[in-house]
Amino acid sequence: QVQLVESGGGLVQAGGSLRLSCAASGRTFGNYRMGWFRQTPGKDREFVARISRSGGSTYYADSVKGRFTISRDNAKNLVYLQMNSLKPEDTAVYYCAANAGALPTISVDRYDYWGQGTQVTVSS
Repeated sequence: QVQLVESGGGLVQAGGSLRLSCAASGRTFGNYRMGWFRQTPGKDREFVARISRSGGSTYYADSVKGRFTISRDNAKNLVYLQMNSLKPEDTAVYYCAANAGALPTISVDRYDYWGQGTQVTVSS
């Protein structure tokens, strides 16, 4: 089992940057693929980015490709989401999640553990 705690959210102007962090408990962090998702009121939670166990492979939603970067530090049990060129439509609660499955996925239902979320607000 792993527990996840996000941090780094806040209020930023359009065009600005934020870096989200997700701290994981447990000794088996490196066994999990990690993902970032986001959700706005009244909408389903949507995939943002995912990273492989080793960090060597990443995948992004089209809406954030070229602006966001996911990375991880397995020695520190941390996963990051660097967000640049932020837009008002990036405003959401951002969640990190851990996937123990055999295959990489962008499906919300396939992630086993979730953090509590961190609010990101981008003003125009």
